[in-house]
This record gives sequence, C-alpha cells and structure tokens, in this order.
Amino acid sequence: MKRVNLQTMSVDQLIARFAEIGVAQDYALLGRETARYNRLFDQMHAVVDELKGRPGDERRALLKLYDHPNMQVRLKAATNSLAVAPVAARQMLEAIKASNWPPQAGTAGMTIWNLDEGIYKPR
Repeated sequence: MKRVNLQTMSVDQLIARFAEIGVAQDYALLGRETARYNRLFDQMHAVVDELKGRPGDERRALLKLYDHPNMQVRLKAATNSLAVAPVAARQMLEAIKASNWPPQAGTAGMTIWNLDEGIYKPR
C-alpha cells in the first residue's frame, strides 16, 4: 500500500482506506504473514487516530462498515467504534462470535470477554 496523507482525506476516504487495510489484514492473517499484519495494524491505527481527532470524533463513520463483506473489516470496525457506539459495536462483536468464522470469531469472543471482565476499556 502506498503512503497517503491522512489529514487531507475526507471521512469517506478514510473509511475506504480503513476497509482496504482490513482486507489486506485478512490476507496477511490467512498467509500467516505476521510482519505484514503488524505493519497494516499500524496503518489502521493511524486511520483511527485521524478519525478520532476530527471534530466530533468521526469514528462513528466506521459503523458504515458493519455491512462490509469481509469479516476482518467488520471486526476491526466494531472494535474501533466501541467507544463511540458501544451497543451497536457489541452487537456486531456478538454476531461475529456467533458466526464461528476463524480467526475473527475467536478475536470477537476474546474482546467481549475482556470487556465483560473490565480488562479492556474502549477510549
């Protein structure tokens, strides 16, 4: 993926970038490409930080991705929108967990458990 200036992107462009990174993460997971996944994780985190820093915290725009065909994109959208839309994000995580789609279902289940135990607090 090429470098982009996130500050100059619209919210819709940031959401599209987030989805693109999520799909690439899925391929990296399937190919057991840990180093690539870690680089993509950092790129996604930068997109989320940019959305969070926008006036009004634009992470709510991630809810548009709850219908995305890729399970990794839905998982990451739900996880990264927990602070701004906890009920909708929790419902998405529950649906992913119930799908039994590996590895995302396991990650969703662990995220729910960490939330319930108070280990993870969305910010």
